[in-house]
Amino acid sequence: MRRRDVAAPDGTRIAVRVTGEGPPLVLLHGFPQNHRCWMPVLPRLAERFTCILPDLRGYGDSDAPPDDPAHETYAKRRMAGDVVAVLDALGHARAHVAGHDRGARVAYRFALDHPERLDRLAILEVIPTVAFWDAWDADLAQAAYHWNFLAQPAPMPERLIGGDPSGWIDHTLASWTRAKSLAAFAPDALESYRAQAADPARLAAMCADYRAGYHVDRRIDAKDRAAGRRIAAEMLFVWAEDGFPARSGDPAGEWRRWAERVSDVPVPSGHFAPEEAPGVVGDALAAFFGAPA
Repeated sequence: MRRRDVAAPDGTRIAVRVTGEGPPLVLLHGFPQNHRCWMPVLPRLAERFTCILPDLRGYGDSDAPPDDPAHETYAKRRMAGDVVAVLDALGHARAHVAGHDRGARVAYRFALDHPERLDRLAILEVIPTVAFWDAWDADLAQAAYHWNFLAQPAPMPERLIGGDPSGWIDHTLASWTRAKSLAAFAPDALESYRAQAADPARLAAMCADYRAGYHVDRRIDAKDRAAGRRIAAEMLFVWAEDGFPARSGDPAGEWRRWAERVSDVPVPSGHFAPEEAPGVVGDALAAFFGAPA
């Protein structure tokens, strides 16, 4: 696997790993993880694709710039621009894109803002940000409490998590799996997730990611929804039977309101489907991205 650093338009350094041969496929991780979440499915995908694994800004080995008062620094529109910079640096005019969790929010924003750069899109374990907020009831609020908690003004959540970052990460990861354990996570990946949360700059960045979700991403989504903007690329929605979208009502139906061509695959897992059910996820992505146009 080759490592390369790419400068985003605002100067943020994005760390990227590249492996495999074939058409380019960008794999975007989610919270509270980094590119290592894709390792269980990578052997399957690298057989047929040039797999491009960025660490989102604020995560992994990428820079973690401080947030700004308007919370634009970690807006998914800004992060989608990071993906454009990665493709430009690697010499790819277009690519397939798959995203899990926060990476999926970057992925669908990339699809809406840069349709000319996208071939096919796979979304894992999210519905659009504005739709998820709209779906909240008492049960969903209890399950997804971190959306409100992490979006609180700095530095309250940073201070609370910083008191025991490894404990909070272990609790979060385990509680979102189907088995309610850490068994699905490789030891090196788990250590990297813990180390991320123990770094004050990255912990602040992860909170800023959710502040952007509340203050910026939700507003941009609402504007697009009101304007009737839709994703033109063919889309696969992968959702966990015990994940967050499954609690929101009709998640596949929600995506059909946002995209013109949607197929969906349920996965017998909790939220971390690429690590909990790598065989099912790897096969689904390989089949979708490898299907004839």
